[in-house]
Amino acid sequence: MDFSPLWISLKTAFLATIITSIIGIFISYKMANYKGRGRGIIDGIFTLPLILPPTVIGFFLLLLCGKNGFVGKIFMSFNKNIIFSWSATVIAAAVVAFPMMYRTCRSAFEQIDKNMISAARTLGLSETKIFFKIAIPLAWPGIIGGLVLSFARALGEFGATLMIAGNIPGRTQTMPVAIFFAVESGDMNKAMIWVLIIVAISFIMIFLLNYWSDIQQKLIGNRGR
Repeated sequence: MDFSPLWISLKTAFLATIITSIIGIFISYKMANYKGRGRGIIDGIFTLPLILPPTVIGFFLLLLCGKNGFVGKIFMSFNKNIIFSWSATVIAAAVVAFPMMYRTCRSAFEQIDKNMISAARTLGLSETKIFFKIAIPLAWPGIIGGLVLSFARALGEFGATLMIAGNIPGRTQTMPVAIFFAVESGDMNKAMIWVLIIVAISFIMIFLLNYWSDIQQKLIGNRGR
């Protein structure tokens, strides 16, 4: 049995999680402190991939990353086509996983005591130091939760991946795509193997998240004594 879909899925989810964490943490911190006009619209745009059907997300990505799209033209200038490549699987996974990171981190940043941030500004700390030395450590449990959820979402992405990356064995065939085509071809045993692998990985991720939450609650309880 070819296990390339497992490795493709893992490295895709891993890289997509890194991308969403870097972008999502920064944007969520800005949005947690932004009270200006259009906040609801901006928040809705960032959350939209969580609600839209994956095929709709895939359609928009095709328009954006195709040869005539904005992103596609940039890559074509370097003689690189994104569509039906491994890069496309990463883009699709990152887009659908981003709302999980964004909303989880934003909630964590919003729970930070604003008096601590104000005190840091009064003491002369720059916004960069406040972000890295105060906001990130205080919101760290929420950030970890966002990382786990984003990885799990990226690992299970199917619709958008199939539309912009296709089903190329050894290149773009992830586990969810392999399950679909195994069922379509009537190979239920192969589909069951991939299903069990995804269930096992997802269960491990949930276990690690719950274990981390328990540790954080114990640490908080010990500090309060």
